[in-house]
Amino acid sequence: MLIELGAEAGDAEALAEAAQQLETAAERLEEAELRKLLGGEHDPSNAILSINAGAGGTDACDWAEMLLRMYLRWAEARGYGSEVLDLQPAEEAGIRSATVTVSGDYAFGYLKAEEGVHRLVRISPFDAQSRRHTAFASVTVVPEIDDRIEVEILDKDLRVDTFRAGGAGGQHVNKTDSAVRMTHLPTGIVVQCQNERSQHKNRASALKVLRARLYERARREREEELARQRGEQRRIDFGSQIRSYTLHPQQRVKDHRTELESGNVNAVLEGDLDRFIRATLLQRAGSPGSAS
Repeated sequence: MLIELGAEAGDAEALAEAAQQLETAAERLEEAELRKLLGGEHDPSNAILSINAGAGGTDACDWAEMLLRMYLRWAEARGYGSEVLDLQPAEEAGIRSATVTVSGDYAFGYLKAEEGVHRLVRISPFDAQSRRHTAFASVTVVPEIDDRIEVEILDKDLRVDTFRAGGAGGQHVNKTDSAVRMTHLPTGIVVQCQNERSQHKNRASALKVLRARLYERARREREEELARQRGEQRRIDFGSQIRSYTLHPQQRVKDHRTELESGNVNAVLEGDLDRFIRATLLQRAGSPGSAS
């Protein structure tokens, strides 16, 4: 109606307002349709996202840091909160690993579509001969578990080590052994946290991540296809990627699960991931529009 009135009156301002309202309505409709796909028990939960550098040396570490920035930008654009719980810098550039909490409605439901190995192809800035290099990093996502959910962790099953935090945290981080590394001996799961000055707070954060990972491990073990999934578990290396980001010779991002592609690599690396997330969720739901 507003568009018709604006067209009849030649009112450019009214037409612009109508176009904006249509765009907003379309975005809300798409969001509502996407939410219908998120019916998992923990889909509405916050997410704990971890990134680990894989094959590719210094380029892989730099790539892991690029991915961290991409997900932080995505979270910011959606109005989600984020907190870096642990960051392990690499020797030359980038990071070896990072663990982040992303807080907001359906954060886990959306980010679970990003779990897997991500591949980067580019002219390496670390190669004096400017050759093309391939680097890999893995992304894992688990839901943040509500405190009301019981996850038994026995003291005898834990090894807790403290150490001096490093990296970009200010001079205070190196004065005391405030960082905490927690190892669950029966499963070998290791988590650590060093973002707080207080050892007590870091211990609480590490325990929260450990509870989430143990719960997710138990959930997956209950799934019928666990044996096959474990059997097909791959290295963070060639042939195992879910998505490729190519910066040379052409500019392209391709998701190998849905065949969805984008030529705007910079936008994707700035956090424009919703199309890829939506396509993956649709594919998992068995929708014919999964790769559109």
